[in-house]
Amino acid sequence: MDRITLITGGSRGLGKSAALHLAERGHDLIITYRSQQAEAEAVVAAVEALGRRAVALPLDVGQTRSFAEFVSTVRGVLADTWQRETLDGLLNNAGMSLHEPFATTTEAQFDAIIDAHLKGPFFLTQSLLPLIADNGRILNVSSGLARFSMKGSSVYGAAKGAIEVLTRYLAAELAERGIRVNVIAPGAIATDFSGGMVRDNPEVNAFVSSITALGRPGEPEEIGSAMAMLLSEDARWINGQRIEASGGMHL
Repeated sequence: MDRITLITGGSRGLGKSAALHLAERGHDLIITYRSQQAEAEAVVAAVEALGRRAVALPLDVGQTRSFAEFVSTVRGVLADTWQRETLDGLLNNAGMSLHEPFATTTEAQFDAIIDAHLKGPFFLTQSLLPLIADNGRILNVSSGLARFSMKGSSVYGAAKGAIEVLTRYLAAELAERGIRVNVIAPGAIATDFSGGMVRDNPEVNAFVSSITALGRPGEPEEIGSAMAMLLSEDARWINGQRIEASGGMHL
């Protein structure tokens, strides 16, 4: 039977890399995008070039009121494309960044980050739970910023700390169905996240390199491959764990 994984925010960056690595491992994909439809369709084409099937669907993970309709759409896509009723995996990857001092962070900024990184994954996972097969996989995404502190990341880091705690609760509560739940915490990665700051700003790149044991920022494929592993049978005895993939930042 085909293995089907749903990835939120799969049109670019870490989500795109995870999609391609999962396709190489034999997974079919449902990926979501918020506004970049052309990029999402390009990922679909790349997955199909690897011999797997994929569908791209629009979703804003910060808008919980849209989840019921989204789940209905996923149910229809599963039936029409795979003649299936269930997913095998869920990667809660979509999100946004914020670099703002604690003293000047607004309530609107706070709400946007919490909606995208905690409330959204919480209620999207809850909404999709009837579609996740027994013995399935859920992978949440945290950040090194939940372990160490850097000025300007108080809300983002707090939200990621919360998703790590939520992961442990999900692992405990869903174990009776054999569903494994883990969280991966990337370090600074050279993508277009935060406007490409790590990838494109030489000063930021040099600073990241100076605080990383391996001496450089990470690359998207290094996180995508780790995500794919944690969503595969290779990780079947890993459950309720935080896996940091940062090259050894702030050791």
